[in-house]
Amino acid sequence: MTDTKQTTIIEINGVKMEVDLRNAKRIDQLQIGSRVKCLIKTYSDFKTSPGVIVGFEPFEKLPSIVVAYLDVEYGSANLVFKTFNSETKDFEIVADLDNNTLEVNRADILKRFEREEAKKELELEEIRQKKEFFLSKFAQFFEDKAVA
Repeated sequence: MTDTKQTTIIEINGVKMEVDLRNAKRIDQLQIGSRVKCLIKTYSDFKTSPGVIVGFEPFEKLPSIVVAYLDVEYGSANLVFKTFNSETKDFEIVADLDNNTLEVNRADILKRFEREEAKKELELEEIRQKKEFFLSKFAQFFEDKAVA
């Protein structure tokens, strides 16, 4: 008995799949701006994060996808850029087809970025004040003293 694998590509509800008699294989079409879910290896576990495709790098030896994803921690949100290709370890992406808007609250993420921005502005103001103090109070320290 000869095992001939016959495949065909079908589209169901906008999702293209390559199908044979025993199994189906999903083929995602991603473009810049496509929503993705990222599976990221942490120290002891995996976590998922929302992301978006921001670029394609058509390198001859290692074509790559550039993904921006949100790394949301308690009290902070970081925007992380990751280059994804066949050599990438501990990181996977899939198309976000279920549009899980509960996963990302736009207002909450913006508030976290604004808090981080305000914190950095305070740090910058503190550095400016230290610089002014140094210039005004330490000026005499650097004056050349005539040796008598």
